[in-house]
Amino acid sequence: MAELNRSLGFWGATGIGIGAIIGTGIFVLIGVASGIAGPAVILSFIIAGFVALLTGLSTAELSSFILESGGSYIYTTKAFGAFPGFVVGWMKSFDYIVGASAVSVGFAAYFTYFVGIPATTGTIVFVATLWPLVLMLLNLKGIQEASWTNNLLVALKILALLTFIAIGAFALLTSGSYTNYHPFFPRGFSGVMSGAAIIFFAFIGFNTIAVMAEEIKDPEKNVPRAILFAFAVCTLIYIGVSIVAVGIVNWESLGSSSAPLEFALKTVTDNIFILQFVAISALFATTSVIMASIMGGSRALFAMARNGVLPKVLSTISRQSVPVFTLLLCGFVISGIVLATGGNLDWLASIFNFGTLLTFFFINLSLLRLRKTMPDVKRGFKVPFYPYTPLFAIISCIILAFYLNVNAVMTACVFLAVGIVVYYLNKKEKLS
Repeated sequence: MAELNRSLGFWGATGIGIGAIIGTGIFVLIGVASGIAGPAVILSFIIAGFVALLTGLSTAELSSFILESGGSYIYTTKAFGAFPGFVVGWMKSFDYIVGASAVSVGFAAYFTYFVGIPATTGTIVFVATLWPLVLMLLNLKGIQEASWTNNLLVALKILALLTFIAIGAFALLTSGSYTNYHPFFPRGFSGVMSGAAIIFFAFIGFNTIAVMAEEIKDPEKNVPRAILFAFAVCTLIYIGVSIVAVGIVNWESLGSSSAPLEFALKTVTDNIFILQFVAISALFATTSVIMASIMGGSRALFAMARNGVLPKVLSTISRQSVPVFTLLLCGFVISGIVLATGGNLDWLASIFNFGTLLTFFFINLSLLRLRKTMPDVKRGFKVPFYPYTPLFAIISCIILAFYLNVNAVMTACVFLAVGIVVYYLNKKEKLS
């Protein structure tokens, strides 16, 4: 059986997690969510973060004793069998690919803004189509090279967000004016929940660490620790950014901006170096998410191919110890989706969230199942307040699903139907 090399330590795994989490969700979608929820977008972040944390805890336990590459696909397969596992793995791969397409559009919006060229639809689509292909080539060089690049991008974007929080909070406190927080619920609680359904997109990258468990040293300890540490860091930063952003600028204005964080920062400072640093850090952030998505998506497809539910050729490993054909597939499909959708960011984010909620639903269901069928396996981490934590996570995923875009859900279901056809055609070919 083809195997990947264990070359990442705790910090490398954590860097991939943070790289996958912090991206378009905070740099672009905070504007979209603020326009929906108003100042109560702060609660949207807290609700989305709490729902994601519940599944993060379940993932941490599962990853502490299931050490293969594949994440949610492997968990569901062990709990419920090949076909349910395929459905989850297929949708998770779809998540990575569509999510990277959405983040590529976010990258393109900030890129045109930063270099000062007209942000026409054609320009944004061109940049968003080209950039994933560049990052795909970097991934082909090997996991170490991709990880080093990702860690540098992660450090820069964390520094930028902390700078935003510090300067914005100082301006807010010294002005003594908090009028932008009123009214706090301009769209009611439904606005908060709709905002949470969009913002949920900003929390889900932690699962990439579990997907890449086979490439992490001492995975029993490092995978769950990296998942929880990455999640904690990102959640604290997100809440800080949301509190400051809706405090220093009107929520309606924030919601109409294509570069909301720099727009907000311009209201409290005219320091060109700080403004440019925050603007360019959005490029770092979105780039690291695309990088991590290509890593995660390629490994999920690789795991399914290695188990025989996708064509075996997709399990080929290159001399650089990377799944070469699934990396190529992810890169070209990400770019193709950007072209096919014309770079519609809201729509792409909604499709992505549907697949993620389905995946999270099965992660928690798998934990409940495997606690019964594999009770004696040594676990490096156990979910607190079991079984209430995974049960509440399942209920929360179902509730959030009702707030997603109907057309996007229908599109995701079409993709799921295509996956089922692929599964049975591959199965038929193996039997013939």
